[in-house]
Amino acid sequence: MFNLIYRTPNNVKNDLLSGLTVALALVPEAVAFAFVAGLEPMVGLYAAFMMGLITSLIGGRPGMISGATGATAVVMVALVMEYGAQYLFAAVLLAGVIQIGAGILKLGKYIRMVPHPVMLGFVNGLAIVIFLAQLGQFTVKNEVGESVWMEGTMLYTMIGLIALTMAIIHFLPKLTTAVPSSLVAIAVVTLLVHFTGLEARTVIDFVRDMLPAEEAATATLKGELPSFAIPAIPFTWETLRIIFPVALIIAAIGLIESLLTLTLIDEITGTRGHGNRECVGQGVANTVNGFFGGMGGCAMIGQSMININSGGRGRLSGVTAAIVLLGFILFGAALIEIIPLAALVGVMFMVVLGTFEWSSLRIIRKIPLSDAIIIILVSGITVIADLAIAVIVGVIVSALVFAWKHAQHIHAEVTTDENGTKIYSLRGPVFFGSVANFKELFTPETDPDNVIIDFVRSRVSDHSGIEALDGLAEKYTALGKNLSIRHLSKECIQLLEKAGNLCEVNVLEDPDYHVATDKLG
Repeated sequence: MFNLIYRTPNNVKNDLLSGLTVALALVPEAVAFAFVAGLEPMVGLYAAFMMGLITSLIGGRPGMISGATGATAVVMVALVMEYGAQYLFAAVLLAGVIQIGAGILKLGKYIRMVPHPVMLGFVNGLAIVIFLAQLGQFTVKNEVGESVWMEGTMLYTMIGLIALTMAIIHFLPKLTTAVPSSLVAIAVVTLLVHFTGLEARTVIDFVRDMLPAEEAATATLKGELPSFAIPAIPFTWETLRIIFPVALIIAAIGLIESLLTLTLIDEITGTRGHGNRECVGQGVANTVNGFFGGMGGCAMIGQSMININSGGRGRLSGVTAAIVLLGFILFGAALIEIIPLAALVGVMFMVVLGTFEWSSLRIIRKIPLSDAIIIILVSGITVIADLAIAVIVGVIVSALVFAWKHAQHIHAEVTTDENGTKIYSLRGPVFFGSVANFKELFTPETDPDNVIIDFVRSRVSDHSGIEALDGLAEKYTALGKNLSIRHLSKECIQLLEKAGNLCEVNVLEDPDYHVATDKLG
């Protein structure tokens, strides 16, 4: 419905201009997430610079933008409130080490286990989250310091400027793609507000609204270079006990969001990133954040989509965004502070339209009910809880649905040979989900004295299957009947306690595969 991603070639000009666009959009979000975590604005801006620069240089996905994110910020609040920023820096540093370890152990490949319905739910939920996050820009503080919705001329001006921004972004590429439409839209709206004197909230107004009244008057985004410092905390086991749970959650959430964003950009651009390398890149970036006073973070889907939509495809786009952001902090704060929030909200609204999988609404009645439920479930949990929780729940539900469906597939063809031996020829896997159905296939009490179970078209997949087979063998033995099992893997035969001596081992025909079990320590 909204095809807002334009196929542009990977070149220096596109990367430079898209990086500039992203840098403009990074400022308010980095500041906002710093306040969410209970930190000073500059801590969020430093994180956006360091995360963006390092992951662009050594990460696994060119064109993907990283920075301070809400998903990790909410995890930091309790630690910052109780122990202070120095403990957070230590936790971010430790999270980086964990992420580097995940990359070295090549755990990034497991992102491929995320089913497509979960990806659809993730994308749709994240689009809704981005949309809802922008609604906060439609509020202002009243005389008593309470946030209230805009009214009157200010509201109409905000809506009009947003509409103008979105119109420029949508229609300009039909005329020319020489310059990113998002960058042009931000520049046009900023100049319009500046020269006409329209009553429009700017970036510095947003920052001031988040600060106490005594600090708001002198608020500025101007800062200095981040400086190296080892976190000022006691290096004790008690400190590790405090920071390790937070570090583990930050690392997990950061990797999940980064790898899912990587997968999404892969699909959009028709290229392939490197998950394990991205784990290492995120880890190095967070480690550096811990030493240089940044709040850390992970990949940012909103800014990444702005970059891709603006033509950014190479590593230079992310590097440019980071360096330009640093330039704003050091030299150009005054320019950033006058940008109308309406222009940035309009850009993000276009990101929402381009990110949401509108096709999922069309196919929702055509796909299996279980897939439709998973899409809706993941989208809902992403909105009301957290991205990482949503993905984990989605994968678990998908796995349970898969197990349930495959549990119904097991059956047996029963025949009797010329000697009166009853043969059960199994079809389908024997695993935890199908064990109950597997047991119902057999009638030990009424079976003849000689019974064969043939696994030539079946296999035992896990420990539950092994135990079920053991129990069945015990029943036949107790009745004084002969049970033979053939075409079973050598590993299964070793694991069977009750039926091991009843197995017919055929070296030429028996399969060789591994079973998911804890018996083979």
